[in-house]
Amino acid sequence: MKMILAIVSMLLPIIAIGQIQDNLGLATSEISIRNLDLVSFDNKDQIFASNTTGDIYQFDTSGKQLNLFSPTRQGRLHQLEAAWTVNIFSFSADLQEYRILDRFMNQLSEQSFFQADINLAKAATLGNNNMVWVWDESDLSLKTLDYLRNIIVQSQPLNLILNSSDLEVLEIREFKNRLFMNVANEGIFIFDNQGNFLSKINIVTDQRMCFFKEHLLWIQNNQVMAYSISTKAIIKIAQISSKDYRFMQVGQETLVLIEKDKINVYPIPNWIKSLR
Repeated sequence: MKMILAIVSMLLPIIAIGQIQDNLGLATSEISIRNLDLVSFDNKDQIFASNTTGDIYQFDTSGKQLNLFSPTRQGRLHQLEAAWTVNIFSFSADLQEYRILDRFMNQLSEQSFFQADINLAKAATLGNNNMVWVWDESDLSLKTLDYLRNIIVQSQPLNLILNSSDLEVLEIREFKNRLFMNVANEGIFIFDNQGNFLSKINIVTDQRMCFFKEHLLWIQNNQVMAYSISTKAIIKIAQISSKDYRFMQVGQETLVLIEKDKINVYPIPNWIKSLR
């Protein structure tokens, strides 16, 4: 009997590890890209990914490459968004320009922020009604730009609102008619569709923002964490096995975990689907 108990006790850590790995199930595909940088889903779960020189790849969930866009001016992208119904948006702080592509990766627009009197765009994202949100570090202002007319519609100085003159904005994203701004060592600030400050989420992370339903998801110490935008609750929803994941993104039915030069593709597990 003691021998059986000893064997069972030796197997328990192995069983526990297996349970951790099974939280995600089996990857449906793995996509390797040299110098992988940003990743985004469109609304059909096609995967768009950029490398550090600004090339944009398009894949299906099986890992098959469907398309490639290589810009004439090479430069790292600081934003890549494909979740909008019609357009794909990219932004390069190095080149101080943004680009809009259609679903077939044909270029529709390429604009320099200098032409719109924006002197130092450090973060940008696509918004509703032909608008581009821009964080202009030269005057610490959050601006909206009508990209069809290439003119600034409104400008909101944030150093006074956020009581800081040293804001390192890592990313901005519009989600459900609100703008989320991730500020290094500060947290995530939320604004309404007019750029008015609403609230602050006390989550400090340098990962790309990931939204699912009414939740913000991120990885912390091998745990998938979730912040409820409606209730403001923070919960641990699952443990994952690898420490190498840089960030995650969630589509309609597909989840990807990004590590160095590789995208791991999974069906969305039930512990994420059950979020309300």
